[in-house]
Amino acid sequence: MLPAQARLRRRPEFTAVVRSGRRAGRPTMVLHYLPARPPAAAAGGPGVPGDAPTGPRAGFVVGRAVGNSVVRHRVTRRLRAAVREELRRLPATADLVVRARPEAGTATSADLRRDLAAGLDRVLAERTRSS
Repeated sequence: MLPAQARLRRRPEFTAVVRSGRRAGRPTMVLHYLPARPPAAAAGGPGVPGDAPTGPRAGFVVGRAVGNSVVRHRVTRRLRAAVREELRRLPATADLVVRARPEAGTATSADLRRDLAAGLDRVLAERTRSS
């Protein structure tokens, strides 16, 4: 389980990452990466005074195309476990959204971990290249 401060929860947080962040497509998922979160999110957002996130955060989008509810929840649990292991690679101000593709429903945990690592390698390499 990811700690509460390491999760994206509200729709505006997801929207900011997907619209403004970099993207890396893999066979089982698409990663949306935003190296520095917007000021409203850094301050805790509206209605959350003084609750500023202190580390990288991640959110998951697993739609109906992936499978029925049992399959979607299984994919979400596997992705959450994979992201928990890789979160240390991200800067403290980073946000990550992992959107599962339909292929994720039949993928093994090893496949998901491999695609996540490769996708993070790609977005983090772009980060160093553009700096």
